Amino acid sequence: MKKPSLTTTVFLVAGVCAAAAVVPLVLSDSTGNGGSPPATASPSPPTAPRLSFSLADGSTGIRPLQSPEVSASGGRLASVTLRPATGGADQGTFAADRTHWAFDGTLALGTTYTVHAVAQDASGTEAAEDASFTTLPAASALRVDAVPSATVKAVPTVGVGMPVSLTFNKPVLDEQAVQRAVTVTSSSGQPVAGHWFGPTRLDFRPQTYWKPGSKVSVRIALDGVNAAPGIVGVQEKSFDFTVGRSQISTVDAATSTMTVVRSGRTAKVLPVSTGTKDHETYNGTMVISAKAREMRMNGATVGLLDEDGKPSYDIPDVPHAMRLSRSGTFIHGNYWAPESTFGTANTTHGCIGLRDVKGGGDPKTAGAWFYDHSLVGDVVIVKNSPGGGTIKPDNGLSDWNLSWSQWKDGSALG
Repeated sequence: MKKPSLTTTVFLVAGVCAAAAVVPLVLSDSTGNGGSPPATASPSPPTAPRLSFSLADGSTGIRPLQSPEVSASGGRLASVTLRPATGGADQGTFAADRTHWAFDGTLALGTTYTVHAVAQDASGTEAAEDASFTTLPAASALRVDAVPSATVKAVPTVGVGMPVSLTFNKPVLDEQAVQRAVTVTSSSGQPVAGHWFGPTRLDFRPQTYWKPGSKVSVRIALDGVNAAPGIVGVQEKSFDFTVGRSQISTVDAATSTMTVVRSGRTAKVLPVSTGTKDHETYNGTMVISAKAREMRMNGATVGLLDEDGKPSYDIPDVPHAMRLSRSGTFIHGNYWAPESTFGTANTTHGCIGLRDVKGGGDPKTAGAWFYDHSLVGDVVIVKNSPGGGTIKPDNGLSDWNLSWSQWKDGSALG
């Protein structure tokens, strides 16, 4: 009997011990150095950067101060362009690491914008995306004009009677919401209250005149405030003003004189001319709201016409004019009346006249002196004008004709 070959022997051993021998046979390589190398996972494909927009695509009713922003994750922003439908492009600012971009300016009302953003990762993979939005229509935007002006760059100095007066371009129905958005404070610590003169005007003042030398700060945070159905505030404003020395001038129509009291002392007693019996000067407390070294005054602007329908007066160069009421009351220089008129006769159409010269060039005249020594916000009180009646508190800046309790009754906040 032939001896089995080596091959046969291996086969037989494998056959007898199949469960134990199959594994080493399968895993062995021809060199005897172990099994095949373990399988490894395939590398993941690179992920493109992701872009996100603060204003979602298709958004409407966006307010001008809602600046669009773009962020990138997994990469850096290569470029961002903001384009209004009207053409052109607006600029923005990138963060130092270029993962964020924000618009620098104020959006236009009633405009559709498109933001086009491109981001890139370290390997050069790019992602690009657009988002469009439309801003609030102009008809829905609540704006406000402020007195003293919020546009002045230098801190103005005003008289002690200057209220803060806000005029809105749309009627306000939610007076509480709008009034809460306005803060007026004084370094003097005087409590300040608001008062509504109808749906488009809100004024603020303390109980008594501002204390001389105090600083008043005004903060208007109207952006996003719902003032009425479909009407939304779109502004943020902050401004300050300084209160100067106290000057209270009292006009006595019965004696045709004006006594100027500054810081509690009489500075001047000036002869004046007030309104005739047909055009009496208002009684009450008024505040100088504007000054002009020269201005034209025409009777047609206040409805004063003669029998032929022509203006009852038209003076192109009235010197040293200071407005006291919205309805046309001024205290101003007068060069056309005889000097003897002042202090003896009331001859005006309701204004308060002071002796002056044509062109206003003589600083010694009463008109020039009072103009040069007066501030916007100074108080002028008229008394003893028999038929003038008391000026209404909303005519100009005549807020002080209301008592403190009457004033607070006009507040939406109680």
